[in-house]
Amino acid sequence: MSRFWSDKVRAITPYTPGEQPRHERLVKLNTNEFPYPPSPKVLEAIREVDGDALLRYPDPESLQLRSTIASYYGLEVEQIFVGNGSDEVLAHAFQGLLKQASPLLFPDISYSFYPVWADLYGIEYQQVPLDQAFCVSVADYRGDVGGIIIPNPNAPTGIALALAEIETLLQNNPDCVVVIDEAYVDFGAESAAALIRTYDNLLVIQTLSKSRALAGVRVGCAMGHPDLIEGLTRIKNSFNSYPLGVLAQRAATAAFEDKDYFRDTCARVISTRGGLSSALRAMGFEVLPSSANFVFARHPKHPAETLASELRARGVIVRHFGQARISEFLRISVGSEEQCEILLSELAEIL
Repeated sequence: MSRFWSDKVRAITPYTPGEQPRHERLVKLNTNEFPYPPSPKVLEAIREVDGDALLRYPDPESLQLRSTIASYYGLEVEQIFVGNGSDEVLAHAFQGLLKQASPLLFPDISYSFYPVWADLYGIEYQQVPLDQAFCVSVADYRGDVGGIIIPNPNAPTGIALALAEIETLLQNNPDCVVVIDEAYVDFGAESAAALIRTYDNLLVIQTLSKSRALAGVRVGCAMGHPDLIEGLTRIKNSFNSYPLGVLAQRAATAAFEDKDYFRDTCARVISTRGGLSSALRAMGFEVLPSSANFVFARHPKHPAETLASELRARGVIVRHFGQARISEFLRISVGSEEQCEILLSELAEIL
């Protein structure tokens, strides 16, 4: 440890992102990236950026992008916030909205960045166990609650809550902010954005890294009551008042505008996921019902850590978590049809 570290730095355990290997021939199914390129309109929008746009500061309000997202979801621009990927937006929400006197609640098996942010910002939290089927039980999120954050679909399980269950969660907790983290919502779940006009305590957060193929650009957004958005904006303007560059703003705007490409490519991923899940089950795997662009699977006779290691030796990378209850599962991103065929072929030989 460095002698110059603060006590905070010494105490925290940072989030560990998925590996980004440099070997180009690897079949990379470990970080849930989109298997298809961005919309051609996105690439065109980037090419149209000239030198004059780059020598000036970008619009600090990202007004065009926020207006486009608002129109897409039938909301007002004052109900939209954008940032550098959903992780930055989530971090602002933790600091600006979820740091309360009562504890923050989130699932025990969920996005592993949540406890990191809670520790970083000094937020008391409680992890609520998933049920035996690895599902979120909304009835467990009640009592002395300072805030709630739940991914829908959940990660790494891929299991989604119905919109009616989210509404029950909001009705049961009217006096705290409920954050629904929708990183994977476009692959089979229903967005809670439809509930924003009814519930002033709802904040919906999405990313363009998954279903819109812009992981390399870093854009995320939040949707909610103007008071919640103002809270995020106050944090942003006390931290980084120019979060999104010109290229990111224009690329993200074009991605939202090309609805046909978005629907078509998401449908391809959903179709591939169905075939992958069926093939894994035929090999003896238990596969949880996924509404995301990944599957969560375990084999009764083969340790997950061993399978991950043997796949890697064959040039296929998947994600293994050593966490209790899920240490025998592999999280496998839904790649292209060709990538999934390679995975299945290698698994067949290993098994």
